[in-house]
Amino acid sequence: MTEVLKVEGLSAGYGPLRVIHDLDLVIKPGERVGIVGLNGHGKTTLFYAIAGLTGWQRGSILLNGEQIGRTRSQGPGRYTHQIVRKGLAIIPQGDEIFNGLTVEEHLDSGAFTPEAWRTRKQRKEAVLDLFEPLRKLMKTPVGRLSGGERRMVSIGRGLMTDAKLYLADEPSLGLAPKIGIGVMEALLAIDLKESAMFIAEQNVSLLEGRVDRIIGMHAGKLKGEASSGFSFSS
Repeated sequence: MTEVLKVEGLSAGYGPLRVIHDLDLVIKPGERVGIVGLNGHGKTTLFYAIAGLTGWQRGSILLNGEQIGRTRSQGPGRYTHQIVRKGLAIIPQGDEIFNGLTVEEHLDSGAFTPEAWRTRKQRKEAVLDLFEPLRKLMKTPVGRLSGGERRMVSIGRGLMTDAKLYLADEPSLGLAPKIGIGVMEALLAIDLKESAMFIAEQNVSLLEGRVDRIIGMHAGKLKGEASSGFSFSS
């Protein structure tokens, strides 16, 4: 069976700064993988590299067996739309939303492929089953929502298409502990089928027992399997 994601020899950075160092990684169909590490050690840069958003990168990135890595030195985002259409869903760090748009408009914007647009009503119902508090807020501008509700909108938008790989960057960031747990539980309740999910987090305890494996990251390199005893400086 083809890996959903296969990364080999990936280095990436911005300008003269090298953040990711010769990284190798494989994620299989149906797998949920967590990656933990302190801010500034490369988790988001790894996600950006997969999406083609870094300043420069080299190495191989295969999404469902198709090369999306590209060696390039400029033009961050130049090929991101192509990568997304090949089956990548990005749930960015923080809200990354447009305050003037309603909840429903945000969800609709995630249904960008023809098939997703045709079936957007059913897809919205699936999102609302996961995030029930949004059901009564569909016509509300997201700028009026609480932090937890905005995060639900951001995640829900990423779930509106049939992705092969979901990248969720710090979904609990800035949320109260109880709300963060609820958001994480809803995210992990998604039926992946043959897709996969890659979640970046600082809080290891939110991932333990909920994902298939957890990888540590330090100084742009993967540090093997992680647990609550993982040392970020090891």
